[in-house]
Amino acid sequence: MRSNMLFGGVYGTVLASALLAALQSEGTPFTPVYDALWVLVTAATAALAHGYAHHMSTHRGDSAGHRWYALGHRLIDEWPLVVASLPTVVLLLAAGGWGWPEGPTTAAGLALNATLLFGWGTAAALRMGYRRRGAALIGVADAALGLLIAVANALIK
Repeated sequence: MRSNMLFGGVYGTVLASALLAALQSEGTPFTPVYDALWVLVTAATAALAHGYAHHMSTHRGDSAGHRWYALGHRLIDEWPLVVASLPTVVLLLAAGGWGWPEGPTTAAGLALNATLLFGWGTAAALRMGYRRRGAALIGVADAALGLLIAVANALIK
């Protein structure tokens, strides 16, 4: 379960960053509440798709009841992916509530998610036995990769 939390945390954080970067309005009105819902629904959809794919890839010849139970268990195991998108969702909801402008909101969201990726990377490295300095360097690399993915996604858009 612990590795699933790490996987889901990283996946959800990178996904939220990529969506945040891609949702730049470019001349149209900034709709942060709509964007927040879009990020949340996309994260939930990704979690469902990921859980379903895991279920299908490990399908066994069990009874129908067991298959439904196993599917439910796989889908519930994906909760870290959705939870990891919540900081971005909350930031966008706050931007909508307080009328924050798009540029600073996006920059703050990407900085927040980069910080979270640093934390995920550092925690994973420490768990694998790295010393603090090496773990911190891995955390920096993970944060940079997450930002790179977000920037690439925004450029592709």
